[in-house]
Amino acid sequence: MSTNKILESYLLHNSLATYDPYDVWKTNIGVKIKKLYYKNKYLGLIPAGIITIYDLYINNHKRTGYTKQEYPITRAQAAITLLNIYEQEKNLKYIEYAKKNIDWLLDHVSTGYSGHCWGMNYDWVYTATDTYDKNTPFSTHTPYPLEALVQYYNITKDETVLEAIKSVFLFLEKDIKVMKETEEMLILSYGVEKDRIVTNANSYSMYMYALLISFLPEQEEYIKNKIKKLYNFITSVQQDDGSWLYSPYDNDTFIDCFHSAIVVKNIIKTGRLTYLEDVDTITTRGYTYIIKSFMNEENNLCKRFSISNKISLTKFDLYDNAEVLNLAIMLDDKETIQKLSNAIQKYFINKNNNIASMIDLLGKRKNFNHLRWAVVPYLNTLSKMESH
Repeated sequence: MSTNKILESYLLHNSLATYDPYDVWKTNIGVKIKKLYYKNKYLGLIPAGIITIYDLYINNHKRTGYTKQEYPITRAQAAITLLNIYEQEKNLKYIEYAKKNIDWLLDHVSTGYSGHCWGMNYDWVYTATDTYDKNTPFSTHTPYPLEALVQYYNITKDETVLEAIKSVFLFLEKDIKVMKETEEMLILSYGVEKDRIVTNANSYSMYMYALLISFLPEQEEYIKNKIKKLYNFITSVQQDDGSWLYSPYDNDTFIDCFHSAIVVKNIIKTGRLTYLEDVDTITTRGYTYIIKSFMNEENNLCKRFSISNKISLTKFDLYDNAEVLNLAIMLDDKETIQKLSNAIQKYFINKNNNIASMIDLLGKRKNFNHLRWAVVPYLNTLSKMESH
């Protein structure tokens, strides 16, 4: 089946409701176990292991007790993918279905905030006592709808989306919280509370500001200063080997593949929209670390962690590999493009073109056709490779 046919089979639908690897953790028992694990890893480890094994080896295909649902990040990346294909093919059906996703996003914003913003669309336990509710927007999720809206406007010049685009600036300014600010550096929150300092979240906020420059010319200098200060924070916490800790000031943190790739991706994208000092050196160091530390030479796939703070049954995850392939395309690394794209096709996709999101420690494919994590991120990357 051709690439476009695969893309169409997943994306040319009115609904993109999907099962998800996180389904088990949305259940009442999943929520209780996750809170217990965050409270005491030793007490929570056994029940967390049992429920994980149940999800992966007993309920992985039937998904009994789970409900398919929509996710803003899936709709946004689907829209971007369809717009990418439209720019190559000029077939109006791709605009038509991209517009369906745009309309869905505009109808499903997080409510009660200063500007347009989006979150996960499910309750997410992130400490023993803290839960983000399904309406909570994030600096890590809002960039995808914003990018979709900007790309849609640039192609169609449909002015009905301009208000939504511009209002994201108000979300950044009024709802995302300042964790720390000096004359030279700015650190912003992950969500809409003074919650935690996360490297990739700040790279996303930086990228959102960059996307808004051309839509808010009266704020250009102000926005560029914000970008500079966010970039200074991101570069200040890049380690000597080129890596970034997920949460640079926490003791119990990790370095994983797809978050590392996202930081580099957002730096590259921001640098294409506005000046960033020494951007090529920063991105090269980050990308070099990713290739050296995550790429498994035996099968040409990227592993999950270089530094881990928890046990995992995942050997390879599609999200990691999709994001690294995306970086390879952006940086024109032809060798990695060829090796990684072939490996993804070989290991994650079966003969019926069903796409798995995970390969377990036994080498078995799991989580087939889960759009949010990570079929649509992979299709998004695939649509860029087609034009490469």
